[in-house]
Amino acid sequence: MPDPPPPRTTPSDSYLAIYAVVGRIPEGSVATYGQVARLAGLPGRARLVGYALSALAGRSTIPWQRVVNAQGRISPRSCGSDADMEQRLRLKHEGVSFDVSGRIPLERFLWRPQFEGLITRI
Repeated sequence: MPDPPPPRTTPSDSYLAIYAVVGRIPEGSVATYGQVARLAGLPGRARLVGYALSALAGRSTIPWQRVVNAQGRISPRSCGSDADMEQRLRLKHEGVSFDVSGRIPLERFLWRPQFEGLITRI
């Protein structure tokens, strides 16, 4: 029986497309998982965006904190880490505000790129 393939050490094309979109979100703005998926040419793949962002290395320069759920909330992490608190602190540092229930007012902070769909799947 042949040996199994080695584990993947480089991001997939889908992940690279997601990272390219997230890298364009300006400081002080947020995008939703679904919005990032659409802009990356992956409509309906919001969960894949979450998986891609969770795969980032600790010192990544990709601004993962700028991606939130469709309700304008930070999605809770299942791993028990402090990532959700870190995300909130990073966003506050960028000038993003939260209401008393922890929601970001998307009408104020949602990123609205001029050419939605400009980035397509690699």
